[in-house]
Amino acid sequence: MRLVADGVYLLAGVPRNAVNVYLIGDVLVDAGTRLAKRRILRQVQTRPVTTHVLTHAHPDHFGASRAVCQELRIPLWCGEADAAVTESGLQGAPGHPVARRLGEGDEVAGFAVLDVPGHSPGHVAYWRESDRVLICGDVFFNLGRLTEPPKRLTEDPALNRESMRKLADLEPALVLFGHGPPLRDTERFVRFGRGV
Repeated sequence: MRLVADGVYLLAGVPRNAVNVYLIGDVLVDAGTRLAKRRILRQVQTRPVTTHVLTHAHPDHFGASRAVCQELRIPLWCGEADAAVTESGLQGAPGHPVARRLGEGDEVAGFAVLDVPGHSPGHVAYWRESDRVLICGDVFFNLGRLTEPPKRLTEDPALNRESMRKLADLEPALVLFGHGPPLRDTERFVRFGRGV
Protein backbone atom coordinates (compact mmCIF):
# COMPACT_ATOMS: atom_id res chain seq x y z
CA MET A 1 0.00 0.00 0.00
CA ARG A 2 1.45 3.34 -1.06
CA LEU A 3 0.59 6.84 0.17
CA VAL A 4 -0.24 8.98 -2.88
CA ALA A 5 -1.86 12.01 -1.17
CA ASP A 6 -2.77 13.08 2.35
CA GLY A 7 -4.78 10.17 3.77
CA VAL A 8 -5.05 8.49 0.35
CA TYR A 9 -3.45 5.10 -0.28
CA LEU A 10 -3.15 3.07 -3.46
CA LEU A 11 -3.26 -0.63 -2.64
CA ALA A 12 -0.71 -2.92 -4.28
CA GLY A 13 -2.07 -4.86 -7.24
CA VAL A 14 -0.93 -7.57 -9.62
CA PRO A 15 0.05 -6.43 -12.14
CA ARG A 16 0.83 -3.03 -10.66
CA ASN A 17 -1.67 -0.24 -11.50
CA ALA A 18 -3.75 -2.57 -13.71
CA VAL A 19 -6.91 -2.59 -11.55
CA ASN A 20 -6.67 -0.04 -8.76
CA VAL A 21 -8.16 -0.04 -5.27
CA TYR A 22 -7.80 2.96 -2.92
CA LEU A 23 -8.19 3.67 0.76
CA ILE A 24 -9.27 7.23 1.60
CA GLY A 25 -9.30 7.70 5.34
CA ASP A 26 -11.38 4.77 6.56
CA VAL A 27 -13.20 4.20 3.24
CA LEU A 28 -12.24 1.53 0.69
CA VAL A 29 -12.79 2.67 -2.90
CA ASP A 30 -13.50 -0.20 -5.33
CA ALA A 31 -12.56 -3.84 -4.76
CA GLY A 32 -11.07 -5.14 -7.99
CA THR A 33 -11.97 -8.55 -9.35
CA ARG A 34 -13.30 -11.48 -7.40
CA LEU A 35 -9.72 -12.73 -7.01
CA ALA A 36 -8.63 -9.56 -5.15
CA LYS A 37 -10.29 -10.43 -1.82
CA ARG A 38 -7.24 -11.79 0.03
CA ARG A 39 -4.91 -9.12 -1.34
CA ILE A 40 -7.24 -6.32 -0.21
CA LEU A 41 -7.97 -7.78 3.23
CA ARG A 42 -4.28 -8.38 3.89
CA GLN A 43 -3.39 -4.76 3.09
CA VAL A 44 -6.12 -3.16 5.20
CA GLN A 45 -5.94 -5.54 8.18
CA THR A 46 -4.17 -3.01 10.44
CA ARG A 47 -6.40 -0.08 9.46
CA PRO A 48 -9.95 0.78 10.48
CA VAL A 49 -12.21 0.46 7.44
CA THR A 50 -15.80 1.54 8.07
CA THR A 51 -17.29 1.80 4.58
CA HIS A 52 -16.79 0.46 1.05
CA VAL A 53 -17.71 2.65 -1.95
CA LEU A 54 -17.62 2.03 -5.69
CA THR A 55 -16.79 4.24 -8.62
CA HIS A 56 -19.02 1.99 -10.74
CA ALA A 57 -20.57 -1.46 -10.99
CA HIS A 58 -18.31 -3.37 -13.38
CA PRO A 59 -16.92 -6.80 -12.39
CA ASP A 60 -13.33 -5.54 -12.23
CA HIS A 61 -14.36 -2.92 -9.66
CA PHE A 62 -16.84 -4.76 -7.44
CA GLY A 63 -15.81 -8.36 -7.97
CA ALA A 64 -14.59 -8.75 -4.38
CA SER A 65 -17.04 -6.27 -2.83
CA ARG A 66 -19.40 -8.81 -1.29
CA ALA A 67 -16.56 -10.81 0.25
CA VAL A 68 -14.80 -7.70 1.59
CA CYS A 69 -18.01 -6.24 3.03
CA GLN A 70 -18.91 -9.53 4.69
CA GLU A 71 -15.43 -10.08 6.12
CA LEU A 72 -15.08 -6.51 7.46
CA ARG A 73 -18.79 -6.15 8.31
CA ILE A 74 -19.05 -2.82 6.52
CA PRO A 75 -21.74 -1.26 4.31
CA LEU A 76 -21.48 -0.85 0.54
CA TRP A 77 -22.31 2.45 -1.17
CA CYS A 78 -22.47 3.22 -4.89
CA GLY A 79 -23.95 5.60 -7.44
CA GLU A 80 -27.75 5.63 -7.58
CA ALA A 81 -28.03 4.30 -11.15
CA ASP A 82 -25.56 1.44 -10.50
CA ALA A 83 -27.27 0.20 -7.33
CA ALA A 84 -29.52 -2.38 -9.01
CA VAL A 85 -26.58 -4.05 -10.80
CA THR A 86 -24.49 -3.96 -7.63
CA GLU A 87 -27.24 -5.72 -5.72
CA SER A 88 -28.07 -8.31 -8.37
CA GLY A 89 -24.45 -8.93 -9.42
CA LEU A 90 -22.87 -9.70 -12.77
CA GLN A 91 -20.85 -12.62 -14.08
CA GLY A 92 -17.65 -12.48 -12.05
CA ALA A 93 -19.10 -10.13 -9.44
CA PRO A 94 -21.58 -11.45 -6.87
CA GLY A 95 -24.26 -9.01 -5.78
CA HIS A 96 -24.40 -7.36 -2.38
CA PRO A 97 -26.98 -5.05 -0.76
CA VAL A 98 -26.34 -1.33 -1.23
CA ALA A 99 -26.73 0.55 2.04
CA ARG A 100 -26.54 4.03 0.48
CA ARG A 101 -27.06 5.35 -3.03
CA LEU A 102 -24.65 8.17 -3.79
CA GLY A 103 -25.32 11.26 -5.87
CA GLU A 104 -23.80 14.59 -6.84
CA GLY A 105 -22.76 16.60 -3.79
CA ASP A 106 -22.69 13.76 -1.27
CA GLU A 107 -19.50 13.51 0.79
CA VAL A 108 -17.29 10.47 1.36
CA ALA A 109 -14.23 10.78 3.63
CA GLY A 110 -13.73 14.46 2.78
CA PHE A 111 -14.29 13.92 -0.95
CA ALA A 112 -17.30 15.29 -2.85
CA VAL A 113 -19.20 12.79 -4.97
CA LEU A 114 -19.53 13.78 -8.64
CA ASP A 115 -22.01 12.17 -11.04
CA VAL A 116 -20.01 11.18 -14.14
CA PRO A 117 -22.16 8.71 -16.09
CA GLY A 118 -21.33 7.16 -19.44
CA HIS A 119 -18.94 4.29 -18.80
CA SER A 120 -21.75 2.99 -16.57
CA PRO A 121 -25.09 4.66 -15.80
CA GLY A 122 -24.23 5.36 -12.14
CA HIS A 123 -20.50 6.04 -12.41
CA VAL A 124 -19.28 8.48 -9.75
CA ALA A 125 -15.94 10.19 -9.11
CA TYR A 126 -14.52 11.51 -5.85
CA TRP A 127 -13.08 15.05 -5.66
CA ARG A 128 -11.22 16.75 -2.80
CA GLU A 129 -11.01 20.42 -3.66
CA SER A 130 -8.65 21.37 -0.81
CA ASP A 131 -5.68 19.70 -2.52
CA ARG A 132 -7.33 19.03 -5.91
CA VAL A 133 -7.18 15.22 -5.72
CA LEU A 134 -9.50 13.39 -8.12
CA ILE A 135 -10.40 9.69 -8.11
CA CYS A 136 -11.92 9.35 -11.57
CA GLY A 137 -12.59 5.61 -11.82
CA ASP A 138 -12.90 4.58 -15.47
CA VAL A 139 -14.00 7.91 -16.97
CA PHE A 140 -10.40 7.99 -18.24
CA PHE A 141 -7.85 5.17 -18.66
CA ASN A 142 -4.13 5.75 -18.11
CA LEU A 143 -2.59 2.51 -19.36
CA GLY A 144 0.51 3.52 -21.29
CA ARG A 145 -1.21 6.69 -22.42
CA LEU A 146 -4.28 8.71 -21.49
CA THR A 147 -7.38 7.45 -23.34
CA GLU A 148 -11.13 7.17 -23.19
CA PRO A 149 -12.35 3.85 -21.79
CA PRO A 150 -12.88 1.18 -24.48
CA LYS A 151 -16.14 1.83 -26.33
CA ARG A 152 -17.17 -1.83 -26.16
CA LEU A 153 -17.07 -1.60 -22.34
CA THR A 154 -18.77 1.80 -22.15
CA GLU A 155 -22.54 2.04 -22.09
CA ASP A 156 -22.75 5.57 -23.54
CA PRO A 157 -19.43 6.85 -25.02
CA ALA A 158 -20.89 10.29 -25.86
CA LEU A 159 -22.12 10.77 -22.29
CA ASN A 160 -18.74 9.57 -20.98
CA ARG A 161 -17.06 12.31 -23.05
CA GLU A 162 -19.27 14.87 -21.29
CA SER A 163 -18.08 13.43 -17.98
CA MET A 164 -14.46 13.64 -19.19
CA ARG A 165 -14.92 17.35 -19.93
CA LYS A 166 -16.56 17.90 -16.53
CA LEU A 167 -13.59 16.33 -14.72
CA ALA A 168 -10.99 18.08 -16.89
CA ASP A 169 -12.57 21.44 -16.02
CA LEU A 170 -11.73 20.81 -12.35
CA GLU A 171 -8.02 21.13 -13.27
CA PRO A 172 -6.93 18.54 -10.66
CA ALA A 173 -3.42 18.41 -9.23
CA LEU A 174 -3.46 14.60 -8.90
CA VAL A 175 -5.60 12.14 -10.84
CA LEU A 176 -6.14 8.58 -9.59
CA PHE A 177 -7.50 6.13 -12.14
CA GLY A 178 -9.28 2.80 -12.06
CA HIS A 179 -6.66 1.56 -14.54
CA GLY A 180 -3.18 3.05 -14.69
CA PRO A 181 -0.71 4.87 -12.45
CA PRO A 182 -1.42 8.15 -10.65
CA LEU A 183 -0.92 11.25 -12.78
CA ARG A 184 0.61 14.42 -11.32
CA ASP A 185 1.45 16.15 -14.60
CA THR A 186 -2.20 16.95 -15.18
CA GLU A 187 -1.87 19.53 -17.94
CA ARG A 188 -2.30 16.83 -20.59
CA PHE A 189 -5.24 15.35 -18.62
CA VAL A 190 -6.99 18.73 -18.75
CA ARG A 191 -6.12 19.27 -22.42
CA PHE A 192 -7.18 15.75 -23.43
CA GLY A 193 -10.43 15.83 -21.43
CA ARG A 194 -11.48 19.21 -22.78
CA GLY A 195 -10.64 18.16 -26.33
CA VAL A 196 -12.82 15.04 -26.63
